[in-house]
Amino acid sequence: MLSALLFVLAQATPSPTPKPAQVPPLTAATTPAKPSTSWPARDAQYTLRDFRFRSGESMAELRINYTMLGQPHRNAQGEIDNAVMILHGTGGTGRQFLSPQFADELYGPGQPLDIRRYWIILPDNIGHGKSSKPSDGLHMRFPHYDYDDMVDAQYRLLKDGLGIARMRLIMGTSMGCMHGLVWGETHPDFARALMPLACEPVEIGGLNRMWRQLAIDGIQADPAWANGDYRAPPVQGLRTAASLLFVAGAAPLYFQAQYPRRQDAEAFARQRVTASIAPTDANDLIYQIDASRTYDPWPKLERITAPTMWINSADDFINPRNLDLPTRAVARMKDARFRLIAESDDTRGHGTHTAARFWKQDLVALLDRTQ
Repeated sequence: MLSALLFVLAQATPSPTPKPAQVPPLTAATTPAKPSTSWPARDAQYTLRDFRFRSGESMAELRINYTMLGQPHRNAQGEIDNAVMILHGTGGTGRQFLSPQFADELYGPGQPLDIRRYWIILPDNIGHGKSSKPSDGLHMRFPHYDYDDMVDAQYRLLKDGLGIARMRLIMGTSMGCMHGLVWGETHPDFARALMPLACEPVEIGGLNRMWRQLAIDGIQADPAWANGDYRAPPVQGLRTAASLLFVAGAAPLYFQAQYPRRQDAEAFARQRVTASIAPTDANDLIYQIDASRTYDPWPKLERITAPTMWINSADDFINPRNLDLPTRAVARMKDARFRLIAESDDTRGHGTHTAARFWKQDLVALLDRTQ
């Protein structure tokens, strides 16, 4: 469920001798992959006044940055009817969805989310990208946001900031997948369709919580962290966290095929982790990972009534194929379908959620059945 962090760390272009200068950083949003198509994306910001968090904390001004493609269309009643929101994962931003493996499959003429037909909205969620976050200056004194706060901010952006009464589609990857389920329960009539990609419908427990907590502990155990008020980045703590993130997001068959030799495998892993550390703020990462602590849609799944197409991948370490949770969850939801993408030496583990070619036709089918 850690989307951009894991996907960027885990991806590889086959090469017997990896080159460090070509490695993208841990936070895909700060240095997004160069699109193969130049998309006419534009950024804007919306400020939420007197935002109150579930923790009881508040901010007089909470800044939400978002990226847009396409234009709003209004129906005969004057309502916007073509808005699509795509939600990033932990550590990402909206601009990660301009990467070729996503955008080049979806946004072009005749493609499922053709920007001549749809208004695409790509928010930077609380604590991410250009939205308000701990590294702006508050450090560990920043309000301790969770997924409900993030969904609330998204709702206020769409409804109050952009004047949208109903979304054509809400989709999301990893953390955004979980946000999609929260959306379905909290605002069941706000979206005509939901497409969650790469998540489970239960509290973050078991091994999933264990490795997350170990990543946080690794940062906080570094003396250089200094309770969040560090003068220099806690590099050793970040290395521990980045190593855990790399393993969690990895694709076993793919990496075995591309790096069958020990020395090449070692070099690639070290290169990927080292390159990820410099652009990563330790406090931002702690907050991003910990935001899932209150997530638990399981008790209220019956509230999700919007037509839903839910996709997981069989080689996802974070969402193991052995769990029967999606099948049980779909049986409790009014109009939901679930598909597990089969593992191959071409799938990308957890990061399969951003490689649209694996689930593009599922999106087409969802849009068709919710016309």
